[in-house]
Amino acid sequence: VGSLLSSYGWYILLAAVAVYLLVQKVSRSLAARPGARGAAEAAEEPDVVVRRQEALAAARLRMQEELNAQAERYKEKQKQLEEEKRRQKIAMWESMQEGKSYKGNLKLNQQEAESGASTSAVPKSKPNKKPLRGGGYNPLSGEGGGTCSWRPGRRGPSAGG
Repeated sequence: VGSLLSSYGWYILLAAVAVYLLVQKVSRSLAARPGARGAAEAAEEPDVVVRRQEALAAARLRMQEELNAQAERYKEKQKQLEEEKRRQKIAMWESMQEGKSYKGNLKLNQQEAESGASTSAVPKSKPNKKPLRGGGYNPLSGEGGGTCSWRPGRRGPSAGG
């Protein structure tokens, strides 16, 4: 036993300290858990548990009512959208029966609304643009390029270093 302690004494001491610290940490974490302490309190005070459950049920009921209200609003919006689509289909069908194009009719309605909003809507004509380069420009000839001409780099190893 003496030779064992003399050769592995420090390792045994460090292992014992590590085990002690580990046990302390585990006991603190178990004591700090809300579930373990809550169960002990629940056994002592049942009226607190009843109040907590009632508050939880009331909160769930409020959330369910809000969800139902949102669902109703969504259903109403969907009904309105469906009604609008139905009206558009009816208008398209009627215009097709009259021999008109529905999209053309829609464009005319939009133009009438725009012309009613602004009576002085005159389309502007574009001025004649002159070309950017002359007719004899050739990028491969090197002429007429001005200062932006490309030259290949020097051959051989680079001079940096």
